[in-house]
Amino acid sequence: MESFTYACRDYPSMATCPGKFDAETQEELWKHIELHASDAHEEDPASWPAEEIATVKALIKKV
Repeated sequence: MESFTYACRDYPSMATCPGKFDAETQEELWKHIELHASDAHEEDPASWPAEEIATVKALIKKV
């Protein structure tokens, strides 16, 4: 079974962030990413512009 992973440090300007998440689906992983952004970085994922969402999605890896 495939799964998906995202490491926050791969995002530009987040090189020191240790957040890394794995999930069975991209939808589940996206929930982890949004929660992490909100809690760890005090960001509101609902206000992310399309370019930022595209950057994050491009960093999701299939494993």
